Amino acid sequence: MATYILVPGGWHGSWTFEAVVPLLERAGHTVHALTLTGLRPDDDIETVATTNLDTHADDVLRILDQEHITDATLVGHSYAGMVIAAAADRAGGRISRLVHLDAYVPRDGESCWSLTSDEYRRAFVDGAADIGYAVRPPFRPPNGGDPRRRPHPLASIMQTIRLTGAVDRVPRREFVYCSGWDARTPFAELRDRLRADPEWQVHELPTAHNAMREAPEAVAALLLDERIAC
Repeated sequence: MATYILVPGGWHGSWTFEAVVPLLERAGHTVHALTLTGLRPDDDIETVATTNLDTHADDVLRILDQEHITDATLVGHSYAGMVIAAAADRAGGRISRLVHLDAYVPRDGESCWSLTSDEYRRAFVDGAADIGYAVRPPFRPPNGGDPRRRPHPLASIMQTIRLTGAVDRVPRREFVYCSGWDARTPFAELRDRLRADPEWQVHELPTAHNAMREAPEAVAALLLDERIAC
């Protein structure tokens, strides 16, 4: 049986995987869905203001240590592609599979800021303008978006990642491209690059960005190896 660690993207918490978790558990697997530091409802201003990418990588490593996990599948959505890459690089061989779910796949010295599109960089700047240390959740019409979303620590978006190359030795690395928002996605060029890399498997889902909420059965099936790579 596998152990999955599910890491949410910007502004979100463990609840974003709430429809996927029972599907994996029903298949007999162990699942840890995280809410990263600085995004918990009870985090104070100092915690949010001082949280960076290293903090979030440490959140993942802490679960590995606390639960004595030696063979994990890390799943990172969107921003959390940065997190799972950093954590895997520092995990000392305890990660057997990485799944970047419509997520950034960084190389050493890159950041979420450097990898994203101009549209998202503008959104980050606008979202941080009022408090400076965190980016408020973007408005999502027609209902404004999930009210559980939290301001996202700005330093985690800006900090460049430090990779030693250990992440490239994770035996299985996968990228899931969500094609249902092609006009706005910052991941099209990444999909093309990884498709040309024999060390990566690339899958495609015809959903918008939050596939785990729009199509949880399809996401779970992919994680359970019940569909083939595109």
